[in-house]
Amino acid sequence: MFAQNTSRGPGGQHTRDTGGVPNPSQILPSELLDKCIGSKIWILMKGEKELVGTLRGFDVYVNMVLEDVTEFDRNEEGKIEESAHLDQILLNGNTIAALVPGGKP
Repeated sequence: MFAQNTSRGPGGQHTRDTGGVPNPSQILPSELLDKCIGSKIWILMKGEKELVGTLRGFDVYVNMVLEDVTEFDRNEEGKIEESAHLDQILLNGNTIAALVPGGKP
């Protein structure tokens, strides 16, 4: 058996030493969101809505404060159409299906 260079990370799980090179598979979701503060983020909601806005902050429940938000809906043909523009919102994290940093609908 070959020895691997591993250690215990947060929570006691095994992590692999990558020689100081960040491994994208080991980034936590909250770390990714933290890197997105101040930049555009595309949010796919449960249901038919999508949002694009600037992330200003979030909490442990992924409730988000967004600014300069554009809301999109799908029409009967399945095409995405802009439906509203909002200056600032507080988005309930329970309604989010997926997040795309820097993404566009």
